[in-house]
Amino acid sequence: MQKGAEIYSGKAKTLYTSDDPELLVMEYRNDATAFNALKKASLPRKGLVNNYFNAFIMDYLEKQGIKTHFVKLLNDTESLVRRVEIIPLECVVRNVTAGNLCKRLGLEENKIISPPLFEFYLKNDALNDPIINDDHIRLFNFASPGEIALIKKMSLAVNDALIPLFLKANLTLVDFKLEFGRCDGNIILGDEFTPDGCRLWDVHTRERLDKDRFRQDLGNVIESYEEVARRLQIKLPT
Repeated sequence: MQKGAEIYSGKAKTLYTSDDPELLVMEYRNDATAFNALKKASLPRKGLVNNYFNAFIMDYLEKQGIKTHFVKLLNDTESLVRRVEIIPLECVVRNVTAGNLCKRLGLEENKIISPPLFEFYLKNDALNDPIINDDHIRLFNFASPGEIALIKKMSLAVNDALIPLFLKANLTLVDFKLEFGRCDGNIILGDEFTPDGCRLWDVHTRERLDKDRFRQDLGNVIESYEEVARRLQIKLPT
């Protein structure tokens, strides 16, 4: 697959055209950001680890019947993905109180949320990704009522699929963010699923093994990502 022109560069990934107009090359960079890119760093091996981690999760979700944009790994830091029209919504599923939820509502951390809490945020860095509801989405044409319902259903299906996967690795899936897009008349999962976009805690010690290590200056960021990969039996190049 021939990589072509750059068409988009985000906080930690870059998208390129390919020799197939329906497919794109997604490159995972070593960039790390937090607090809407107010905090930045470059972490060796981050792009490689996230590329392999995402490929593993996307393959797993496909086997659970959840359609994604992922096609295949190309090399250590690049994957082939389907071209999608990203819907400007960040879809968050929460199983345990943590992070922004605690700050907004004055909640104590580490309380089980049952059933899981689903939240929509507008994907807009300039506005700090504000939380919105179904009425905002419908009235301002971010997505149709049918798409809203399907996105919620798919997000909760991802949660149902991943909780036991991580639990088997002695990890609690605290919360995570998803993005969806339109492709050939269907809604499919886009973007990525890596420790950059979820919270994963050790079941017993509650040690954080995700991007909070970067946010909170806990150190050993990539070592923690690699520990999660090891527990999931994801084979990473040395």
